[in-house]
Amino acid sequence: MQQLQFNEAEINMPALRKRAYNLRWATLPEQVIPLTAADPDFQCAPEIAEAINAYTNERVFAYGPGEGLPSFRQTIAATMRSRRNINTHADLVLPVDSAAQGMFVIARYCLQPGDEAIIFDPVDFLFKRAVQAAGGVPVYFPIDVATGSFDMNLLQSLVTPKTRLICLCNPHNPSGKVFTREELTAIGEFAVANDLWIMSDEIWSDIVFAPSRYTSIASVSPAIAAHTITVYGFSKSFGLAGLRVGFILSPNALVHAGIVETSLVDTTAYGVSTISQVAGQAAYEKAWYWVEAFIQHLTQMRDVTIEKLNAMPGITCHTPQGCYLAFPDIRATGMNSETLTAYLLEHAQVAVVPGAEKWFGPGAEGHIRICFSTSRKILTEGLDRIAHALQKL
Repeated sequence: MQQLQFNEAEINMPALRKRAYNLRWATLPEQVIPLTAADPDFQCAPEIAEAINAYTNERVFAYGPGEGLPSFRQTIAATMRSRRNINTHADLVLPVDSAAQGMFVIARYCLQPGDEAIIFDPVDFLFKRAVQAAGGVPVYFPIDVATGSFDMNLLQSLVTPKTRLICLCNPHNPSGKVFTREELTAIGEFAVANDLWIMSDEIWSDIVFAPSRYTSIASVSPAIAAHTITVYGFSKSFGLAGLRVGFILSPNALVHAGIVETSLVDTTAYGVSTISQVAGQAAYEKAWYWVEAFIQHLTQMRDVTIEKLNAMPGITCHTPQGCYLAFPDIRATGMNSETLTAYLLEHAQVAVVPGAEKWFGPGAEGHIRICFSTSRKILTEGLDRIAHALQKL
């Protein structure tokens, strides 16, 4: 097995410029460095490509089962038991065509039109969109970006007779907070006491920096697990965003049956490509060494990013515990997030994501989001360009 360096040699730039969409290389002028959408620049582990090649070489692309390939579901369940300490089995796993799609399915299962769902503020915009798509009403619950603190008394005050769901993003996008077991216990017991569902988005759960440790809320207690529906994906940890594969983990057979019905996978109008499931299974069975090396690299890139950001005029940034995202406070520059983002694109030729309400909620204003899942050379160049542009203000 070759030593992974996560440098330019492991970035296929011609392919990125053709294939990396969603605010990244394929959507921007060649001179612009995108530190935007949370997606690795690196090629995936070779074992994943080898599994795809072996499958395609048989040249049979028949319908797969609507509820997913048995081998995929078995691998997922075994991984959740061993790595997440969740008491589950294959019959409770439903493949979906992305973690994002899983969020929409869970919201439709849990909510009726007019029901309320509590979402953190700030948080990724997909939570709000999923709730609204189900006819629900999102209710914002503030979290302090820099400290990761939140007020459980305020959380209780947000509950009304219409509240049905609390949405958890752990680790938290965009702040990088990793929730402690004590915090998860408090949230979980709150959900149980108020008879609420928990939608736990754990797509970032493999990207955690020492000494922080990850805990799945469904592993905290059987009572909390019974109220929790978990969604995962392979894009952040394994670089498989374009394969559109994730899964929903239900707490019991009754909920799973409801999730399957809500997802419409039994109609053949929805479902996950068998090739994508083969890739996901190979990732979980053979590519954890790649993730572990990736985290070592990301830890260094995180430290570089935070050090450079805090040396820039008008910028302060806390150190994220997880995710490969920095979310610096830019208010001292005198610009709002949209204005600064436009300024950096024009004058630094670096693309970042503004802390705009449409992306993260009202609590994100005064911040920008920077993704550091690239090589040291590209990251350093991008950050140096930002620093030089800010010095001109």
